[in-house]
Amino acid sequence: MAEIRLNGISKVFPGGVAAVDDVSLTVEDGEFLVLVGPSGCGKTTLLRLIAGLEEATSGRLEIGDRDVTDLSPRERDIAMVFQNYALYPHMNVRENLGYGLKVRRVERTARAARVGEVSRMLGLEELLERRPSELSGGQRQRVAIGRAVAREPSVFLMDEPLSNLDAKLRVAMRAELARLHERLAVTTVYVTHDQVEAMTLGHRVAVMRNGIIQQLDSPHRLYAEPANLFVAAFIGSPSMNLVEATVDDGALRIGGWAIPLRTGVDRRTVIVGIRPEYFEASALADPALPRIEVETAVVEDLGAEVHVHFPVDAPRVDTEETRQAVEGESEALLADDTRAIFTARVDARAAVSRGSTLELAVDTSRFHFFDPADGERIVARRARDAA
Repeated sequence: MAEIRLNGISKVFPGGVAAVDDVSLTVEDGEFLVLVGPSGCGKTTLLRLIAGLEEATSGRLEIGDRDVTDLSPRERDIAMVFQNYALYPHMNVRENLGYGLKVRRVERTARAARVGEVSRMLGLEELLERRPSELSGGQRQRVAIGRAVAREPSVFLMDEPLSNLDAKLRVAMRAELARLHERLAVTTVYVTHDQVEAMTLGHRVAVMRNGIIQQLDSPHRLYAEPANLFVAAFIGSPSMNLVEATVDDGALRIGGWAIPLRTGVDRRTVIVGIRPEYFEASALADPALPRIEVETAVVEDLGAEVHVHFPVDAPRVDTEETRQAVEGESEALLADDTRAIFTARVDARAAVSRGSTLELAVDTSRFHFFDPADGERIVARRARDAA
């Protein structure tokens, strides 16, 4: 096991494209750190720099007590798990698991013992004589992970290892990866574009944009205290509702609503962020919470909860940050409707139907506020502290 330290690491490709821009961070010994962000944000390049598959333009990289900046991948004592499994098709599972040990000239008896141990740990004992073409996607990924585990490296590097699996299998494999890491406690850096995967696996999560880490924090703090508009828009499913509003005389004015605030924010124009769960059907909510009336456009009954989509009489927030957070895709299907569309996550007991008027309670003490000029978070004060 080993700590990873990046000091001012940058990677500039020919043409002046900065894929990674002056990144400094420390991955603690035994930590599971996730790099997450949309396509092109630099997360995979950063992982490849740690692995030695890319040469840094500037900066220093240390693993444990060694400066590995100029060392080859083989000399760094790392093991990688890739999206495409990278198994040898002519070898069976046993041979694939032991290949890294064979290359390092580990004695045959010790190699066989290690392969047996790993195959038992990952439930591969019945598959040892099969070739990759005879395995399912989940089995292939377990073999790829097992090959890395057999090496007993100081660091695991994983590049979107679950992205080729179907949705149900991905959920199961996420849980297995978490259990495996708890058992092995090997320092791990994991790359994914899936923010749900990042939030469920990472001890800490680094959200990247344009080669820069926007926020490095625990999953809870990323969700509860996003540092800027990009992190707010990227983290959360369903996404945070964002709309421009004004704060005036202790009320938040959004379209035709004037919602009393329980936090203190200076009189100004802001972008307000509201998580879907900050709404609740009026009949089931705290009577002290302010209410708004909405016209339901779409109702999604998920069994345990209901997602209600409704228009807001205010324009959508359309900034570079929010566009990148949704990977350049428009959030609106109807291009001629420029209104913001909000999502409320309400209790399944609420009687909600499409096209009806619904009264929602809103918990304004949990709202997020961002500066429209730079997208940075505005820290609100409790109303009693502002008095």
